[in-house]
Amino acid sequence: MILAVLLILQIKHFFCDFVLQTPYQFLNKGIYGHPGGFIHAGLHASTSMFTFFVIRPSLTLGAAIIVGEFIAHYHIDWLKEQTVKRRQWVFPQSEFWWTFGADQVLHQFTYLVMAAALAIGTGL
Repeated sequence: MILAVLLILQIKHFFCDFVLQTPYQFLNKGIYGHPGGFIHAGLHASTSMFTFFVIRPSLTLGAAIIVGEFIAHYHIDWLKEQTVKRRQWVFPQSEFWWTFGADQVLHQFTYLVMAAALAIGTGL
């Protein structure tokens, strides 16, 4: 069941970060408090609820996971945007890709924590 949860999180990550993300979102994630960043993080958090079809958490645990992902995703993206902007790293530079990779791996760590919380919180 944990592998199914992780699979769902991988698929939703692809769709939210690469298919459904609009210019309004990615052009504004680096502006703290901008609605574009909130929309993007909210899309990620809300689609993570698909995992609840596999492992059904309590309302409290489910809400904590969704709120936690929203906060983590928002700040991971904001930090990435701030880093590349302040250092003026752009697409072809290695540093840009290192920062992009760090952003992605931090999201993956978030998913591992979410899966662990589901497993522990439901007694798996």
